[in-house]
Amino acid sequence: MLSHLRPAITMTVLFTGLCGLAYPLAITGVAQAVLPAQANGSIVMKGDTVVGSALIGQAFTSPRYFASRPSATSNSPYNPLASGGTNLGATSQKLKDQIAAAVTAWQANGRSGPVPADAVTSSASGLDPDITPENARQQVALVAKARNIPEKDVAALVEAQMQPRLLGVIGEPRVNVLRLNMALDAAGATQ
Repeated sequence: MLSHLRPAITMTVLFTGLCGLAYPLAITGVAQAVLPAQANGSIVMKGDTVVGSALIGQAFTSPRYFASRPSATSNSPYNPLASGGTNLGATSQKLKDQIAAAVTAWQANGRSGPVPADAVTSSASGLDPDITPENARQQVALVAKARNIPEKDVAALVEAQMQPRLLGVIGEPRVNVLRLNMALDAAGATQ
């Protein structure tokens, strides 16, 4: 009986060491050496203070800032521990009600024109830090008015913060809201 258990125990210990310790440590070491910022969560700093991550959205409610996409983690907005989509189907009345309320809130904040889809719907993770360029452009007038600065200056910041498609073909152009709002604060400090 022991002759049958010994190989099983040996293989369990060996593969636990290889797959549970050696491999994760090797991958972590390579990631830290090659891409340390990304391996540590793409942390965004302002001086010595952590202000967020470039990978997780934040709730910006003041008209002085560009608004993020709605969060699907409604009990605690942008909570990464509750990440996940709403899982509501296209024919769901609850989804229709949420979108109607978001459209009403969008228009009540003084924004005009067609409402971008990403302004009233959450992403699949519910934590998306990016908005479409169209969404950002539609918020320019409101942010400029709230900050009492020329619209052209705010529009220039949006264009400067725009990130193109990866390798020119993957994904869509996007604007990281946290970085845009930080650039807006920095530009306001210089005016």
